[in-house]
Amino acid sequence: MELQWPLILFTTLTAWACGVFGGAGVLALSGAGKKSQQLLCVLSVVLLAASGIAVFFHLQHWERIFNGFGHITSGITQELIAIVVFVIVAVVYFVAARKSADGGTLPKWAAVLAVAISVVLAAVCAHSYMMPARPAWNNVLEVLSIVGAAFLLGPATCAVVLAAKGEDVAACGLPAVVGAAIGAVCTVAYGAFLQMSGSAFVQVGKYFDPTSPTKAIADVAGVAAGQGALIWAGAVVVGAVVPLVCCVLARKKGDVASWKVFGTVVVVAALAGAICLRMAFYNLGLSVFTMY
Repeated sequence: MELQWPLILFTTLTAWACGVFGGAGVLALSGAGKKSQQLLCVLSVVLLAASGIAVFFHLQHWERIFNGFGHITSGITQELIAIVVFVIVAVVYFVAARKSADGGTLPKWAAVLAVAISVVLAAVCAHSYMMPARPAWNNVLEVLSIVGAAFLLGPATCAVVLAAKGEDVAACGLPAVVGAAIGAVCTVAYGAFLQMSGSAFVQVGKYFDPTSPTKAIADVAGVAAGQGALIWAGAVVVGAVVPLVCCVLARKKGDVASWKVFGTVVVVAALAGAICLRMAFYNLGLSVFTMY
């Protein structure tokens, strides 16, 4: 399948938004980042809005998307519901954070809601891509890859924001390291699955496009092998290993200056890695015609 850049940006930005909002909730549970809570909430909504704008460029007739909201089992219906709930929770969270900005404590129920809806939205967004006819997509590891991207991007972004505002970043250390570790595991696991996904076609048949009967049969093994650089160098080394190492170093140093530098590197590297993984995702999104 050709690269679908609007959807690559949609999934990446959505994961980032979920990571930031969930990270803000985790900080709130420990009473940290009081001065930055409102900004983190706004940032998460802005990222989500940007993902929404990106996805419309995937549609030649965007107004027809409303025809897809007719059934609860539709992936875009579930995404829409999760997004609406996310925005509602974000508004409630922002109000609560605003009230607590004068020295109060943000309610734990608001923080828990922020974390919960962030995980749910990331999972729902990823789940809509699971299709039996595309073996490389039809696995729970695909869902975990988006949730993992949120874990990689969110805590580090929160740390950068807190550092930029001159707040104590000590509370960001453990969430960032744990998040980077979880994200790295999810990335490696799905990367390995993608690399091996070509073997699924041996059992169910080869790709065939009935609209182009003279087109050569897809070289599944060749396509899978060709994703090595994107998966292992891009997604794993740049997008998972580098963020994890930088988070560990930043936590070890523990000062604002370190988080400004290492945190920024984590965000940039994690973004690059997430995009590389989604590129491999689409390159390997070969359709098994016999399963339609």
